[in-house]
Amino acid sequence: MPGLDGKFALVTGSSRGIGRGIALELAKAGANVAVHYRRELEAAEATAREIEALGRKTVVVGADVSEWEQVQQMTQRVLDRFGRIDIVVANSGVASRPAPVWEMDVNHWQRVIAVDLHGAFYTCRATVGHLVRQGSGVVILVSSIGADLCAPFGAPYYAAKAAVNALAKTLAKECAPAGIRVNVIAPGLVHTDMGERMIRAHGDALLASIPLGRAGRPDEIGKAAVFLASDDAAFITGKILRIDGGAWM
Repeated sequence: MPGLDGKFALVTGSSRGIGRGIALELAKAGANVAVHYRRELEAAEATAREIEALGRKTVVVGADVSEWEQVQQMTQRVLDRFGRIDIVVANSGVASRPAPVWEMDVNHWQRVIAVDLHGAFYTCRATVGHLVRQGSGVVILVSSIGADLCAPFGAPYYAAKAAVNALAKTLAKECAPAGIRVNVIAPGLVHTDMGERMIRAHGDALLASIPLGRAGRPDEIGKAAVFLASDDAAFITGKILRIDGGAWM
């Protein structure tokens, strides 16, 4: 496994699901990890305990990533605890409630965009300057193959994730002169709360659409994040890594 010994990471939305999988795999690779949550403090503390059990440093930070001031405060708390940040993973997100565009609740649209897109931007806005000033670091944004598939009835989520892809490519070009790499992980169906709801709703037909015939696991996404954060990926930036069992080819 690529080594991340002595690195300091912030993973948003890491109390559960994909974010938790990423946080734990980064810790297994040697990184100290700040665990972020919005509502589920107990879950975040449980993730932090697992990180500590691996012999790593951690801190639990709460924030609504759709609120700029809260993201600033979260970042400062991490810096106060760690002194620096080497790896930023902007993972926080919420799903859309199914509806056609012409019936979409405007407030719901705004909420999904606020968390999934503005939250990614705010996280980068609050942290990347520190990476540039220290002359090193890695940024990973978590998107979705939904940005490619654009299935019906999920416009806010898919639009936000497509914008995250564009944000990452722009940021990669801006950060490259400072030696900062920026990449995207775009998962397909994964065994998380959101993924399980989709499996219950669509059953075998959904799994049949995946050539490998199964959903992914959070730790599989985490292992990809470890690779992108490591020196093994030193010549990779501005890329979208789709981890989806072949669902999008």
